[in-house]
Amino acid sequence: MSPITRINPPELGTPPGYSQIVEVHAARIIFIAGQTALDRDGNVVGSNDFAAQAEQVFRNLAIALEARGCTPANLVKLTVFLTDMDNLGPYREARDRFFASVTPPAAPAVTLVEVSKLYGPDFLIEIEAIAAA
Repeated sequence: MSPITRINPPELGTPPGYSQIVEVHAARIIFIAGQTALDRDGNVVGSNDFAAQAEQVFRNLAIALEARGCTPANLVKLTVFLTDMDNLGPYREARDRFFASVTPPAAPAVTLVEVSKLYGPDFLIEIEAIAAA
């Protein structure tokens, strides 16, 4: 039995790309700090290019997961911060590519909010995560 169960009660509807409820019975819980579009050298990837930043954020998230022996399938919660909700479409495209290789399909619980700014003036997206293994 999987330590992670994702549930979408019919009364809450089927959300696009995430789960309404994620139940966890795991030995380890991994908290991943907010990931931004910084590369390994501390340079911003995709200044003024939301799609490029989103790809880098998910790349950084994958690196963090791998460092703890996890994959995107282990994600149970994402909190996504966008500086402009008009970037919702490109965010979803990057997210869908990130989860495309996960079998069985994984859809963590997600909170997505628009914020006035992030800690770096060039950042357009930040994602923090919780994984279970």
